[in-house]
Amino acid sequence: MIVKHRVGGWLPQDHRVLQKWLAKRVARVDQRREQGSTEDDWDDSIKALKALIEGDPVIYMGFHQMFEQVPTKPPYDKDPTGKPQVRDYLVMLDMLNDIITSYAPDFEQNDLVGFPINAILDWPMGTPAGYQMFTTKAVNDRFKAILDVWVKYLISEKSCSVLNNEDNGWFGAPAMTAMGTTANTFEKLYVCDKKKPHWGFNSWDDFFTRQFVPGVRDVKDEDKVDDVVTSACESTVVARVSGAKERDTFWIKEQPYSLADILNHNQKYIPQFVGGTIHQAFLSATKYHRWHSPVNGTIVHVENVPGTYYAESPVMGFDPAAPNDSQAFICTMAARAIIYIQAHEPVGLMCFMAVGMAEVSSCEVTVQEGKKVKKGDELGMFHFGGSTHCLIFRPDVNVSWVPHKMVDIYPPPEIQLLLNTAVAHVTAARSA
Repeated sequence: MIVKHRVGGWLPQDHRVLQKWLAKRVARVDQRREQGSTEDDWDDSIKALKALIEGDPVIYMGFHQMFEQVPTKPPYDKDPTGKPQVRDYLVMLDMLNDIITSYAPDFEQNDLVGFPINAILDWPMGTPAGYQMFTTKAVNDRFKAILDVWVKYLISEKSCSVLNNEDNGWFGAPAMTAMGTTANTFEKLYVCDKKKPHWGFNSWDDFFTRQFVPGVRDVKDEDKVDDVVTSACESTVVARVSGAKERDTFWIKEQPYSLADILNHNQKYIPQFVGGTIHQAFLSATKYHRWHSPVNGTIVHVENVPGTYYAESPVMGFDPAAPNDSQAFICTMAARAIIYIQAHEPVGLMCFMAVGMAEVSSCEVTVQEGKKVKKGDELGMFHFGGSTHCLIFRPDVNVSWVPHKMVDIYPPPEIQLLLNTAVAHVTAARSA
């Protein structure tokens, strides 16, 4: 089974690549067992999830059913990596323990395995029981604790093991090609020091949140005017819609935007955006993962919203790259950071929202309420991965999108936006 288009490139298109990667992880788990490793050696966060599963009859049933509800016929008899489907939560826990204590994303056969936990949970995520479990607060709380442990590894010096020039390292030719650069041009794009170990990066996350060299993505002089909105992220357009409703059926196949749910039921701001326009674009795995202000103005409110990690739209079925097919859906469900900006006229109040996806759910805001920002000023960043983001405009403005060349990497063609490039012209809407 080949997935021709995986949003953001977080998992390889070719399942044979994932099959080889997963085989290595299975071999590591098997080797540990042969050497006498037991559940007593698991991280406390994994033990806590096991205790939750086995201590609550509803959750215990759900974690059995999520595997049982995956069909036993092809292609579902194998997980999205091509390996026999994991059908036991204990094996799942053993695999999770191995990942969070020893794995930093690297390249496998010239490709990236950036969502390792998705490779295990992908089919179960698409079952009714999986949806119920991954939208249960207690389960999400345990997964947050598990991901927090993985964070400690990804910010540690140990995670620098993948920052090398081997074929599976981030400074090797395959990774450089995926990042659209070479060893010689990388240092012209990103702040680094090739004379230092690991090119001056202290951890995998330090590399992941790398910064552009000053001047690389500056806002053009002609785009600094107040009626131009610039790209907040290095990203690819997912959707642009107008007439957004206050409440809508975000769980259906069309995944309409539901502002009340997206904006966390904040009644101070929701009414101001009803009927407005939404621009959504996703961040690619190998690109830049910081967010920058798309307007000139003042930060008026910042809100961090906890959410789900492995919930996908219940109507999407078995998404081989879940939650890729649930981009709009996760805007209402996933962990996210919401930043309201009082922009200079004619834009007025607008909203930037960063949305975490799967194990990528750490949204760090680096601005405070009351701070004045110019286009291109940093707002925050994704850690340990990237996801998707939205720009939300009030109905009081007309938004005219700037034409951009369609890029046909995988069908269908896409609009790819460089950071700080002009994306829209805004004018005040005429009153009736």
